[in-house]
Amino acid sequence: MGGFIRTSDCSIVTMQKQSKVMKQFSDVYEQQYAVALFNSIRFEIEGGGAPQSQLLHRKDALAGRSIFSGSLFQYLEENRKWRNRFVFVPDSYTISLYESKTAHERGLHPKGTINCAGYKALNSIEQYMELINTSLPGIKAKAGSTPFIKCASQFPLILWHPYARHHYFCVRTEKEQKKWHAVLQDCVRHSNNGLSEDCTIQTPAFTDSVRLHRQAKGHYGTWDMMCGKPPQILANLVMETLHPELRTIIGPRLKGKLQQRQKHWMLISDGVYRQVLSRTTGHYEALMDACEAQRGPLDARLRTDMDQIIASKEHVSSKMRALVLPKAEQLLRTNVQPYIPSILEALMEPTSRGFSEVREVFFRELVEISKNSLNGEGKDILGDHMERLSMLALHPVKMQSCYEKVEQLNLDGLQQRFDVANPSVFVGRAQILMGEQMDNAVYTFEQLLNQSLETKGEDDVCKTIQRCQDRVLKKYDYDSSTVRKKFFREALLQIIIPYMLQQLSPSYSPELPRFKEMIFEDFSRFLLVGNLFEEVVLQCVSKDIMMAVKEAAIQRRHNLYRDSIVLTNSDPNLHLLGESPQVDWAAKFGADEPEGCVGGGRSEGGGSGSRRRQVVSMIQLDGVPLPFESCLEVPGVELIPEEDVSEGTEEDPDLPEEAKSPDRVVEIRDLINPVVAVALPASTESPTDLTNGTAVTTGTVTWEDGQLVENTKREHDEERQEEAAARGAVEEIEEAAQDDDSGRITDVSAAESDNESSAAPQPASVSGSQSDSGSQSPANGGPDEDAPQPITNGLNGEDKVLDPVEVEVLLA
Repeated sequence: MGGFIRTSDCSIVTMQKQSKVMKQFSDVYEQQYAVALFNSIRFEIEGGGAPQSQLLHRKDALAGRSIFSGSLFQYLEENRKWRNRFVFVPDSYTISLYESKTAHERGLHPKGTINCAGYKALNSIEQYMELINTSLPGIKAKAGSTPFIKCASQFPLILWHPYARHHYFCVRTEKEQKKWHAVLQDCVRHSNNGLSEDCTIQTPAFTDSVRLHRQAKGHYGTWDMMCGKPPQILANLVMETLHPELRTIIGPRLKGKLQQRQKHWMLISDGVYRQVLSRTTGHYEALMDACEAQRGPLDARLRTDMDQIIASKEHVSSKMRALVLPKAEQLLRTNVQPYIPSILEALMEPTSRGFSEVREVFFRELVEISKNSLNGEGKDILGDHMERLSMLALHPVKMQSCYEKVEQLNLDGLQQRFDVANPSVFVGRAQILMGEQMDNAVYTFEQLLNQSLETKGEDDVCKTIQRCQDRVLKKYDYDSSTVRKKFFREALLQIIIPYMLQQLSPSYSPELPRFKEMIFEDFSRFLLVGNLFEEVVLQCVSKDIMMAVKEAAIQRRHNLYRDSIVLTNSDPNLHLLGESPQVDWAAKFGADEPEGCVGGGRSEGGGSGSRRRQVVSMIQLDGVPLPFESCLEVPGVELIPEEDVSEGTEEDPDLPEEAKSPDRVVEIRDLINPVVAVALPASTESPTDLTNGTAVTTGTVTWEDGQLVENTKREHDEERQEEAAARGAVEEIEEAAQDDDSGRITDVSAAESDNESSAAPQPASVSGSQSDSGSQSPANGGPDEDAPQPITNGLNGEDKVLDPVEVEVLLA
């Protein structure tokens, strides 16, 4: 493989493209930073009239909590093994993979971390094959073609990314798959939401700069890779143009079978993406420092000349409106207005059903608490129920029914006219808003109930709960209407404005430079004619959008309230409770706090060994031996009760009976090192139907020394050589880039992990994760496994004898 890819060419193309994109972006950002600073200070001086929220807002909903932890099987591409991993998801929604639960509790360095921004969580091989079969140009794989991995069970979980490496997991039952899939989707959802709305200068400047940069390249409309933190978004911006070029250069030179070419291309793509990400991280930090250094003088000038700047802006805008509005209004009447009602309805129906489901889920939880209080249960039980309720909005499984409603949002027929790339942009935003409204309702109920119990006592808890429930639901209905109307207006603008700009820009772009002469030179940094042109178009469209949403509210469609219905000062003392500390129900009612905690581990805000309450509970399958559990039980974290685990549980039929019943294990050796053969189903395709023309092979997956090892009947020496060559090519690309960048480029995720742990850093592989420990697979030509062998870790293909104190065998 090394003979058909010139790594120097790849490195040159990568760095040239990235330097060009970052230079263009930096110029735009410096201009937009001054504009965003002007808008922020003007809003601070003049103020704004937004409807006041009726529900309280929790400052830090995830304080002292983790999302999920448990064990599943991960596929290691380096040695084609399925390895049992303990997965910990902290409040940052970054997935950490540990060798074992004990390693996590001791605060050891994780085997790898996954930032889920930009990923898609898949739960079937078919979905995955549809995505990767289009990864290489000029190659159309047949439907149902064989993937390059063999899943160890019928319940896979895959994290797919258009540029970065993919991650493969599996579990034993459908029940576990559904729970893990909901957790992974939640990690993706929150990781994608990486731009803080509290940053009133950096965030608007960044989003406008990205939009203007893409518009200059002819890309109008929504962008589904606006995911994660700014450096990640910048890396996606670079890869948007770099990735197709590299694919065109490298794709035709890849040799081997289809699966091998796909695998090698993903290795190269991941190596390039990590290189780009490391450089965009440093570039963005330098850009932020440069802009912040200019903020003081700009701020002083703005506050001194604000009135003159506003007057100058109004003068130029009026001249521009006279030029632009006639054609803009005609375009709006003929090509946009007829479609606004249908677009609005397509947005309102699934979104409103999702918010209604949020209300229903919240109501059911309160009814359950009221029933328990009527049954005369003690205060400690009430404290347990309130602890569960306080984490309801953060529970991806409980919230899944709400999220699924809005996932039905369909904008088919609008993509071509309005350049809507993917409705996932609107789906993700609506789901974030639904979670926030649920947490606001829960937090308000907690504060009202706590206040009532302190003032009126605990004599009639059921009536107190119902009174608080009625007040909160009324406030939720109002806030839900306000939030949805704002969401609909913003979504309509994101759909329509790019279309209007795309149609009008060719006609008016040559006319804009003459408006610069009307702006004083001292104000030219804050008043850009391009931004003023977009504001004129925005004002033209906003009137029709506001009218459409107002009409829907007047007709009470989807339970929307009219703007005239304002609950001003309906509860004047309620917002005083928002300054109160969060209620600790376990301490208040004497509940057993350790039962709601997950022990140990490294948290984002604390050191090793801290106790954190966990949002999502584990699954405990009766009669399953420990090595085959994909979700380990943590005692006392069943904080939010779910349906019976036994109902709907479908165990993997491929696993033998010995794996399902621990009573049959009678020897200590089998407890320590069980061996289980899992028959891999043969492909239903005939040899002639396969894309690569090879014969179908069968194989088994065997449990050895705590890991699942895939053994095929055919040797993979040629494939391993090709893969090693692909990795070597990527290493040469990275080395060339490191030489050009003076050794500054490093793996960002590995660097973050090293800062969090005092453990010695381990060398990272090309695919971005550390090599795994364990015995050598027979496919690698290793020694006879029956013979006594020293314990090795196999880092970078070199065995290293481990110190005996590092290895523990626990016998129950």
